[in-house]
Amino acid sequence: MHKPYQELLGYPPDFEVTYRLFTEEEGGRQTPAFQGIRWNFLYEEFSTETFMIWPEFLDKNGVILSEELEPICPYGIAIMWIVSPDLRRTIHQQRIKVGTRGYFMEGSRKVGVCEVTQILGLLTNSIK
Repeated sequence: MHKPYQELLGYPPDFEVTYRLFTEEEGGRQTPAFQGIRWNFLYEEFSTETFMIWPEFLDKNGVILSEELEPICPYGIAIMWIVSPDLRRTIHQQRIKVGTRGYFMEGSRKVGVCEVTQILGLLTNSIK
């Protein structure tokens, strides 16, 4: 069972995105993805390095999906968790703004695109 990242990491999500997963024809996954997948994040503008920023997918009511449900929807809303506190302060707080675009990465392959729609704990999580 998926343990919510807030419980696992000990802080609230950093930001929210809308996302769209790529089809197999666009280079996306051949098999469905489920809650708990730990895709890395690649900034569209700074596309040279991936980061451990994990998505947690929400249902249409804004509730975190459990991994026992059907595969995640090919488009929707996810909350994002920056795993490294040091990188949150030194890199991500400067780069992440509403409208920032990026990709879900599986190795070196882009499997989805996302855009920041809301800043959540990005600026306050590093105060801890």
